[in-house]
Amino acid sequence: MTSPSLSTEQRIQITEANCPRNSMAEDVEKGLTNNPKVLYPKYLYDDRGSELFTEICALPEYYQTRTERRILKACSMSIAENYRPTTLVEYGAGAAKKTHQLLDAMREVGTLRNYVPIDVSSAFLQESAMRLAERYPRLTIHGLTGDFLEQIDLPYPDEPRLIAFLGSTIGNLTDDEADIFLHQITSQMNTGDLFLLGTDLVKDVAVLEAAYNDSQGVTEKFNKNILGVINRELNADFTPHTFHHHAFYNPVERQIEIHLVSKEKQSFRIEAIDLTVEFEKGESVRTEISCKYTKRRIMKLLRQ
Repeated sequence: MTSPSLSTEQRIQITEANCPRNSMAEDVEKGLTNNPKVLYPKYLYDDRGSELFTEICALPEYYQTRTERRILKACSMSIAENYRPTTLVEYGAGAAKKTHQLLDAMREVGTLRNYVPIDVSSAFLQESAMRLAERYPRLTIHGLTGDFLEQIDLPYPDEPRLIAFLGSTIGNLTDDEADIFLHQITSQMNTGDLFLLGTDLVKDVAVLEAAYNDSQGVTEKFNKNILGVINRELNADFTPHTFHHHAFYNPVERQIEIHLVSKEKQSFRIEAIDLTVEFEKGESVRTEISCKYTKRRIMKLLRQ
């Protein structure tokens, strides 16, 4: 275990695994010249977007976080006792609040050494790492920033690792993207490693749609934040107030689709890529999907 004599700062390391911003110009140009228009959800999660998503997880309509926390509470001790991982790797870690159950169980059985949170926001990782380092005085934290659809070399290959992908974040990926991601995971797994996946099952449409159309409007702010990111990073002039948030369940694809819908005919300029984007009134750009799974679909995905 890490010596308790090390300071909080000495036990924290945040490094860049890859840089999603390097591909932003290409991604935005590709998405906004597509028909229909799309944007990539990874750009929702700058520092402000990460803060808003943390707020979303605490909303009464957003059942996913509460449900997953109950499942982890029931299962974490069994995982820690039976498999005794020393390192927890978490993709899409965010504020890392949902992983306390796993970290607490690993500490209780005496195996907890390392935590590897992976997220696109370095500032958010630093903030959560400081909080966790205080809660777990012997824990070493090696945060990695980057896009998890790109290759990320996981540290501690000689340790038994629990590699977690929670929050049904896999639902933000198409099946083809999920297949690529899962192949990247399995290519790095060694004997003794475990993979823990959280998925959201198909359920009543009213429950699903309420989770993405909350009464406080936090999800709308989160959705529109992507336009602010593009404005800042690519010198664009999008006006978020001229779009409205629209989230609905697509029963054919079995996924929630989140869109920004233009309130009027309008155009915007993105200087960094020398692109003018035209919107008709009522035209939308899809910013995110959230796939809802059947057990059969999950098993098909994992078998591949």
